[in-house]
Amino acid sequence: MLYFTRWRALGIILTALVVCLCAVPNFFPEAQVKTWPAWAQRRLVLGLDLQGGSYLLLEVDSNYVKKEKLDQIRDDVRKVLREAKIGYTGLVVRNDAVEVRISKEGDQATALSKLRELSQPLGGLLGSSGQRSLEVEDAGGGLIRLKVPQAAVTERIRQTIEQSIQIVERRVNELGTVEPVIQRQGTDRILVQVPGLQDPTRLKELLGKTAKMEFRMVDSSVSPDQAQQGRLPPDSELLMSASPPPVPYVVKKQVLVSGGELSDAQPGFDQRTGEAIVSFKFNTSGARKFAQATAENVGQPFAIVLDNKVISAPVIREPITGGQGQISGSFTVQSANDLAILMRAGALPAPLTVIEERTVGPGLGQDSIEKGELAAYVGSILVIVFMLITYRLFGVFANIAVAINVAMIFGLLSLLNATLTLPGIAGIVLTVGIAVDSNVLIYERIREELRGGRNAISAIDAGFKRALATILDSNITTFIAAAVLFYIGTGPVRGFAVTLGIGIITTVFTAFTLTRLIVAGWVRWKRPQTVPI
Repeated sequence: MLYFTRWRALGIILTALVVCLCAVPNFFPEAQVKTWPAWAQRRLVLGLDLQGGSYLLLEVDSNYVKKEKLDQIRDDVRKVLREAKIGYTGLVVRNDAVEVRISKEGDQATALSKLRELSQPLGGLLGSSGQRSLEVEDAGGGLIRLKVPQAAVTERIRQTIEQSIQIVERRVNELGTVEPVIQRQGTDRILVQVPGLQDPTRLKELLGKTAKMEFRMVDSSVSPDQAQQGRLPPDSELLMSASPPPVPYVVKKQVLVSGGELSDAQPGFDQRTGEAIVSFKFNTSGARKFAQATAENVGQPFAIVLDNKVISAPVIREPITGGQGQISGSFTVQSANDLAILMRAGALPAPLTVIEERTVGPGLGQDSIEKGELAAYVGSILVIVFMLITYRLFGVFANIAVAINVAMIFGLLSLLNATLTLPGIAGIVLTVGIAVDSNVLIYERIREELRGGRNAISAIDAGFKRALATILDSNITTFIAAAVLFYIGTGPVRGFAVTLGIGIITTVFTAFTLTRLIVAGWVRWKRPQTVPI
């Protein structure tokens, strides 16, 4: 256990040195670090509780989710009955249900059978209990009623939240913020924490927009004035422009291409006018649909609609077959950039409302840092003094190994661009205790071997060898607990788990390679007859 080849010793020293050097960027100003090569710019990111930032709690509009579900069912009913060539009247959404009346009494049974095919078992545990997504009942007199049970609404809200989290994360990341925390809270809420962002106004504007983008034709058969007087075609609707003053447009309800078929969007400037624009590009499917729609409607205006507001209504001069175009509409540089972010991130499946907002100032974070540092210093000094008094020279070896251990923890966290929070600092302090505990186990085992009559070198060798199993058992079980906390926990709990898990890895490395290498070097140099322990 005390023999190291030259290459093995060199490998251990280089590994420790390289990992410790990864922590160096944290000791230099951020502006200076940005001038370094990209591979050398990795550093720790302070969490919301340390550097301040913005805290938002968003709630999904459950009524909107339910309405969208019922509208979808109504469209599905229309499609099913038309394909089955079953006559019907009065297809409406009424009292949280979809109702349809079958024209011929002989078609009633067939219609019920076809519509019941729309009902599917709910996924997960609910599916095994027999819950279904739709209840189809015969209300008598040819009337069929389709209801959405509460379990199906809850499942739809859960799916909406999961989809919204992905879109919110893309939007926040587009702002250039570092390590935001975005997670589900409860059944219908999303928690957003953005460290370092002191003014959440722009963030709220981005997250508050559904960003449902559609490309539709303008209905030229009727003027906006006629539409406002009640002469609105059934397949069209009256929408207002997004930019002030509001201008009315009569827009067809049929969607030519949806925003979901966009592959990219970037802000820019028009080379002729110099005004801010947004350039967009469709995917293969969207490009094909857009080319067909523009080829069939040359000379006609079409509307680019965002959240039921017309942001631009250009005239199609010629077929647009390249799958790309641009949007202009009195944009500022920031509004063009924000629109590009929304288009790239995609539309939210339902509106989100900010129900709680907090801004944590950097002063509170600085106070937390100072108290955390004080606790770490006091704890470290007490550990160092205890090891020196109890184990003397071997206590010095242990303290050197623990110091390198802590430096390696910061190096690995910097390498991963991890976020350091107050619970993370607690995990580091706890790791110091675990590292010292490993050395205590080794040294106490050496003492037992000396009391058993072994000579100095044999006792040291046996102490390291026989303490290995005990230290591995304790650290592996702690590492499993840290892994469970990481996968199940959220937010600060995961920060604690990350630092604890990394600390356990570095502890095992320093206890069984670095400390042993230091002791082996001392043994080779001194050839001791007694152990100063």
